[in-house]
Parts: sequence; C-alpha cells; structure tokens
Amino acid sequence: MARQPRLDLPGIPQHIVQRGNNRLPCFLDDADRARYRQLLREALLATGCQLHAYVLMDNHVHLLSTPPELGATGRMMHLLGRHYVGQFNARHTRTGTLWEGRYKACLVDGEDYLLRCTRYIDLNPVRARMTDDPAAFPWSSCAALCGLREDSLLSPHPFQRALGAKGYRAMLAEAISDEDLAAIRLYLQQQRAYGRDDFRAMVEAKTKRFASVRAAHRPAKSGDRTG
Repeated sequence: MARQPRLDLPGIPQHIVQRGNNRLPCFLDDADRARYRQLLREALLATGCQLHAYVLMDNHVHLLSTPPELGATGRMMHLLGRHYVGQFNARHTRTGTLWEGRYKACLVDGEDYLLRCTRYIDLNPVRARMTDDPAAFPWSSCAALCGLREDSLLSPHPFQRALGAKGYRAMLAEAISDEDLAAIRLYLQQQRAYGRDDFRAMVEAKTKRFASVRAAHRPAKSGDRTG
C-alpha cells in the first residue's frame, strides 16, 4: 500500500523529528553538528521555512518550523538530509544510509500547543541527562529563546515573542506532565494534528485527511519513544 503524504498546510507550524538509522548516532562530534546547522540555515533560506525551535541530540533531531507554502517542509528536509548525509559519509569514511526512513512531522496548533512543543524540544537534553540546565546545551534553541545569545537560525513565532524570554524561562522551570509528554509523542509518531478539536477539524476540512490520533494497541517500547 502506498504511503499517504504527511499532513501539510502552509503557515501552520510543524514539529519534525528525524532519527539516525537503527538509533545510531547521526552526530559524532561538534563539527558534525556545526555542519548540520550550516546546512539547515541554507535549507531554510532556500525554501522560506521559518525555524522556531530545534535541538541536535546524538542520534536524532527535533525541529519546529513553519512552511510558507505546500511542500516546503519536504523540500527543506530533502535538501538538508541529502547534503548532510553526503558530507557525513565523506568525513567519516562510510557509505550507506544515515537516517531511519522518512522524517516524521505533525501539525501544531496555536499558542499553548506551540509553546508546549518548544519546551518539549528544548528540554530534550535534560531528559537525556546530558545537562541539568537546558540553556547551557549549545546545540538547541533554548539559550536564544531565553535571551542569553543570538541565533541566526531562529525566526521566533509571534506566540514565542509574546511570551518573551522571562516568560519562557519560567515555563522551562515547570515540569512537563506525563500527559503532555505522551500526547506530543503520540501525535508526532502518528503524524497528526496536535491541538484543539476545532484545529483538527480545520485540518481535516482542508486536507480531507484524518487528523486525530488512534488509540495505541500496545505499550511503546523504550526505543519507540520520541526523545
């Protein structure tokens, strides 16, 4: 059966995750991460997508981005993935695939849901026990959104600007509930529309596609969870 295209609407933010093949690292050192950032900047400029949050973990990447037109996210990820894999393979004298299949993406509703996704992304290094202070992790959007440094990759969303650096720091200090963690992971895994009922109804009306999650039939294995 042919795979259905991802839900995609211009002007609607998308939470994107791409993992290393077989959960293996996609970054072996900071030089890899620096090159990925440069290629991401070039892909954003080439497609007009706006980046609101990101984190580069050892074996996966999270991005929160808004496309200007239909298909722009796919073009951005194609450019980024193709160029990065070629350079990664050449640098580390390897061949073959780097990514675990296709990237996953879900649409994200307005203020509350977008800010939850931003916090979820920036707290990844804390959940992975890579740092106690998310703003100290150099390969994420956290420090910039907290007003601690400039980041040319980012185009803050209006809801992020309205919250401000002080408000975001306060939000980071709040624990993410297990319910919110599970919901973000489930909507991303199933590539649906994360938000209010009326938001999903709008997405379904415009895309003619089902936008809600289906109940899980088995507990998620540790390797299945979105980090």
